[in-house]
Amino acid sequence: MATRQLLIAAALREERLERRRNRRRLRNQLNISNIPDLEFVGNYRLSRELFEELCQDIVPLLPPKGRRHGIEPTLKILTALNFYARGSYQGSVGQNMDGPMAQQTVSRCLQEVTTALNAPHLLRKHIRFPQNRNERNLIKQKFYDKYGLPAVVGCIDCSHVAIVRPSEHEERYFNRKHFHSINTQVICDSDLLITNVDASYGGATHDAYIWRECEIRNHLEGFQDETVYLLGDSGYALREHMMTPVDNAVENSPEGRYNYLQKRVRCTIERTFGVLKGRWRCLLAARELHYCPETAGKIILACCVLHNMCIRAGIEGPELTEEEHQSERTRQVPFETAASSTQALQAGRRARNSLIQMLERNRR
Repeated sequence: MATRQLLIAAALREERLERRRNRRRLRNQLNISNIPDLEFVGNYRLSRELFEELCQDIVPLLPPKGRRHGIEPTLKILTALNFYARGSYQGSVGQNMDGPMAQQTVSRCLQEVTTALNAPHLLRKHIRFPQNRNERNLIKQKFYDKYGLPAVVGCIDCSHVAIVRPSEHEERYFNRKHFHSINTQVICDSDLLITNVDASYGGATHDAYIWRECEIRNHLEGFQDETVYLLGDSGYALREHMMTPVDNAVENSPEGRYNYLQKRVRCTIERTFGVLKGRWRCLLAARELHYCPETAGKIILACCVLHNMCIRAGIEGPELTEEEHQSERTRQVPFETAASSTQALQAGRRARNSLIQMLERNRR
């Protein structure tokens, strides 16, 4: 019996070694220059040129290859991109012919590349809220040229990204749709570029609370001599710098026309989420990131960095189907009307009324 068990163990070891040799042989045969351009973008969402730019940014941040048969940095990046894009489990990503490797190796590649994409200098480079008047004026002008609404520097909303049940503080991540998630706050401009993102809060946290704790709120409230608006839904409290819809507005009244325009412009953030999740399907709420909340948050930030790179490069991403849009809407948590302090609310109403009056004057 002992001899038989030793023979079985030896056979299993040899089988594992042969699998490793086969994977290594296939990886060594991989030549990304032989992959047709459309197939490359389909698999990895980046063009070949943008992939080379990404490699220049993050290869120096990856751990050095420890041994002769270690995974090449470019293959690590391709593996991570493939996971972000497909939203598949690591095992199926590792079995792809363009980068065969064991599930544990895929997990390590994903962790290393995600960590690199979260390097502070890369986040500042690719996700940047306008810091000076000239930058803000450029964004305002684009919103105005497209929609006719002045002084808008961004649209804001939150979107839930599903995760597996955390082992700690589970109640912070269990949302009102009865699944665990990261409630991700995003601000975008009129080109669907993400200018700010916060993926540090669990699904039980309300949108308005995340905004109250956001450094951008303090930044905007510091403006004394410049008119600047973010557009949000009624889940946000009306403020001087946060324009929300007018409750119970009559259609074709000044308030009703403002609501129509405000909602039309605010669709920019909905399109941003659609493009982001269409390109990087690991973020779809119908799927789950099988990671702890901290790692899941880093994956979200990594996808936002890559989203902005693709938007700036003009690379089209696959759109969500109507069925996927419907599934995504069903899984998103509806907002709750935000409470508001009297003094700040009155200042917000004055600012909104001034905006409505300006829009009415421009109609004449």
